[in-house]
Amino acid sequence: MKINEKDLMSGLFLMLIAAVGLYLNMDHTMGSARRMGPGYMPWMVFWLQIGLGAGAVLVGLFGNSEKLARWTGQESLSFILGIAAGVGTWYALRYTPGFFGQTYNAVGTGLLVGFLVLSWAPGWRFVGLINASLCLFGLLLEQMGFFAALIGIIVLSCLAEEQHLKKPLGILGTTVFLLIMCWVVFINRLDIRVNLWPQL
Repeated sequence: MKINEKDLMSGLFLMLIAAVGLYLNMDHTMGSARRMGPGYMPWMVFWLQIGLGAGAVLVGLFGNSEKLARWTGQESLSFILGIAAGVGTWYALRYTPGFFGQTYNAVGTGLLVGFLVLSWAPGWRFVGLINASLCLFGLLLEQMGFFAALIGIIVLSCLAEEQHLKKPLGILGTTVFLLIMCWVVFINRLDIRVNLWPQL
């Protein structure tokens, strides 16, 4: 049997992250499809991610054979430093009073720092910055509001592709379009109750 190591490992990684997410999501109320609680949408997304991971595993088992590329020294070092920085930040912030001392804010900040350190290596740039942008969104949403969180996730995720740095007007246009679209879909149509502006 020919195994595609890239697809197999990617699928297993997706399923592992989704399983951790489902476990962490157990504290949130689910609600129903008609009146979603804070845990409903993440629950759906994590199960979708498990399905996608299972699909990637099947493709990896029965697709074309492809080996994983060996990590360079810089990629290995940034992986180790990213884990150390993330865990160290989380551990230090657990005992901090205020915003960063709250459980999920300490975890989110630790993940943000870890992913930013990980993105130092070119091979980890996409993974690091895309995941860092998700963490930044989660951290900004409650205190800075919906629009600031959207701007943060869009701009930081655009930095993952170096070609976007040469087109700042493209980033600006994308940001404005997504701000309007997300407001229409989530705030106007779905009536999701979040702060739109910073809570000072």
